[in-house]
Order: sequence, then structure tokens, then C-alpha cells
Amino acid sequence: MFRLTLVRHAKTEPAYADQEDWHRPLEPRGARDAPEMARRMKDRGLKPDKILTSPALRATSTTTLMARELGIAESRIVTDERLYLASAKRLLATVQELGGGEKHLMIVGHNPGLTEFADALSCERSIDNMPTCAVYTLEFDIEDWSELEFAQGVNAELDYPARI
Repeated sequence: MFRLTLVRHAKTEPAYADQEDWHRPLEPRGARDAPEMARRMKDRGLKPDKILTSPALRATSTTTLMARELGIAESRIVTDERLYLASAKRLLATVQELGGGEKHLMIVGHNPGLTEFADALSCERSIDNMPTCAVYTLEFDIEDWSELEFAQGVNAELDYPARI
């Protein structure tokens, strides 16, 4: 079984008047939530082999904090512009292309596309919203990410910072 873990970037500072969306940093809460969610992943035995991330500052910051906590080398992180505000269809195509033979792949991205992607992947449950720094993980009976299609995911789990 292959596993895909989707992570919505952590909570960010509001955009300033002349600031581009691309450059929004994490707020203090987001900087605390990212390593906490990585610890929760580690406690469940979830350690991705490779991380694909949007190049937006809030996504790369979330990725760095989580990768450090999970013990994932920087060489296992791929930044791809197609993940910035990507639709579900674009996310699917990017995973199919870049996932390769890695058994556990993690994507760090943005809503609304990430929630739409999560919802479309599961054949068991629907998901309406991934809060900031939410972690959604599913398993797939495939042999390569190029075989990934919608409605194939099983054993879906959602976790997020405010969840008790």
C-alpha cells in the first residue's frame, strides 16, 4: 500500500497592503502548530519518504518545521510551483508525475484545492474543510504514483491542531 499525506500550510499572518500573497509568513500559532502536527504524525508511525511543497513562504515554512521534527532530510523535499493554489486536478497530475515509487508521499499546499483534492481521493468519506495545519492521510493500492486516481483512497484519517 502507498500512503499520501496532505498538509494544509500552518496559520499565517494577514497580508499587508503591499505584500504579495506568496510572501505571507507564519504567525506564532502556525510556527507552534507545524511541529506539533509532525509529532502527532511521528506518534502514529507516519514518516513520509518524500515531501512535495508549494513554494509560497507559508508552505515552505510549514514544510521545514515538520520535516525537522520528522527527521526528513532536505534532499527529500521538492518544491514545485504547480502546487501554489493548485486545483484538485493539478494536484493529482503533480503527484502522478513527481511521486515516483516512494511508498509515503506528503504534499504541503493550500485551500481550497487541497480540501477538494482530499475529498476527491477518498472512496470512504467526504471532507468539507482542512483547517490550517490539518493533516489528512490515506492509503492506496497502487504500485506507482502514476496510477493514482480519484476515489481510490482508503483508511482516511484527518487530524488538525484544534482536534482533541
